[in-house]
Amino acid sequence: MSDPVTRQKMSPKELMIVIVISLGSFMAGLDATIVNIALPSISRAFDVSTVTVSWVLNAYLIILVSLLLAASRLGDIRGYRRIFLAGFGIFTVGSALCGIAPSIAILILSRMLQAIGGAVIAALGAVMVTSYLAPSLRGQALGIVAMFTMLGAALGPVVGGFLTSAISWRFIFYVNLPVGILAILLGIHILPRLDPVSPKAKLDIPGVGLVFIALGTLIYGLTSLQGASPASGVLALIVSVAFWVFFYLREHRAAEPLINTRLFANRAFSLQNISIMLIQMAMAGVMILMPFFLELVKHLPTDNAGTILLALPIGMILTSPIAGRFSDVIGTKKPIIMGFIICAVALFFLSTLGPHSSVGHIEIYLFLLGAGTGIAYAPLNSAVMGESPPQDRGTTSGLIKMMTNLGSSLGVALVMLVATAALGPKLAQVSAHTLPPLELSGAFDVAFLFLMGLEVLGIVLMLFVRQKAGGYSTDGEPVAGF
Repeated sequence: MSDPVTRQKMSPKELMIVIVISLGSFMAGLDATIVNIALPSISRAFDVSTVTVSWVLNAYLIILVSLLLAASRLGDIRGYRRIFLAGFGIFTVGSALCGIAPSIAILILSRMLQAIGGAVIAALGAVMVTSYLAPSLRGQALGIVAMFTMLGAALGPVVGGFLTSAISWRFIFYVNLPVGILAILLGIHILPRLDPVSPKAKLDIPGVGLVFIALGTLIYGLTSLQGASPASGVLALIVSVAFWVFFYLREHRAAEPLINTRLFANRAFSLQNISIMLIQMAMAGVMILMPFFLELVKHLPTDNAGTILLALPIGMILTSPIAGRFSDVIGTKKPIIMGFIICAVALFFLSTLGPHSSVGHIEIYLFLLGAGTGIAYAPLNSAVMGESPPQDRGTTSGLIKMMTNLGSSLGVALVMLVATAALGPKLAQVSAHTLPPLELSGAFDVAFLFLMGLEVLGIVLMLFVRQKAGGYSTDGEPVAGF
């Protein structure tokens, strides 16, 4: 291999390796946003409530978060190429099953299968780049992966809106099939066959089971509190707390844990991980509420709603790289706080929307939220990695993805809980499209104010973080919260 200091360009084979990995990132980014825009149509198609249809997202996120660290560990044990291609295959099969699902229950189960593959794709992308390419090419390669992730996220609402309006919501899942098949065929011929990094290591299966139960009962409990059986929701939350405690104890004592719990003794490490979760909760909450607001309150066609939602990821794409570079010069704390402030202001403006609000104003507020998220998220990645010892940076990278997706899970569940509480039992008991727009708008405004509160909490937490000199640069690494 050529000298890594002088070598600046990828060979055609190296570029093809990065493209195969990037196709996975593209599918992950696309799937993170393409489903949201179709939720109102899915709700109408199966005649189910808004809370019920939110499980199309919740079920996916529960499985994804539960398996992220396990997928990374499994790649170390069995080999990245084998596990990555298997994950792509599972994701593609799951997408096909989602498209032909005859009921909401089958759709949710198919999404859970899809999420198993999604966890593998998300967990192994960056580590495969690190393993397959020379150090001098990694930043460039990770930049390409990040670009594909953001491109997928940006195209999601537009593609989803067009397919849902022009053909059927089912095609938002069929669109994954050609990409998945192409990536598998290319991967079989292009991805190098390397020996596993840790073939004798063991997967902490009890830890995986505990975090799955803890997360699943948490989301179920939050979703059930305003439903027909709030008592079962309370019981589920109690079970969740108990299993989170069991998970912590297991990871603290395990010889080969999924997470090094001792890292959380560092206050800055803990608070900034919580901040990652908070900022993702707010973004995920907006992304699930806005399609309903645009289609049911503003009465916009699905394809128009998807185009409007594009403003949010564009805001992230434009600000994330700039924020990452600025944080290398002035430190991470100021950009993070500034990002949270911009997000809080954007959410306050979103809480003032009503049936007669201008579409132009909505786009500006969404762009502002995306910009604030991008400004905070890249420095947050850098700050957390900077607080991690070198030997734990692989685990920490997986933990950041876990906190990001945990934020998505909680954001979807909590914002639906708040909207349900604001509107009363109607939202949980009937299909949202049968409710008066003014009633729905008021509930959404309360939910946006709740999300603003999360951003304010993030500002407060960051005030207790001491700026660390000489952080870890994430220049070139994926920073999109998807």
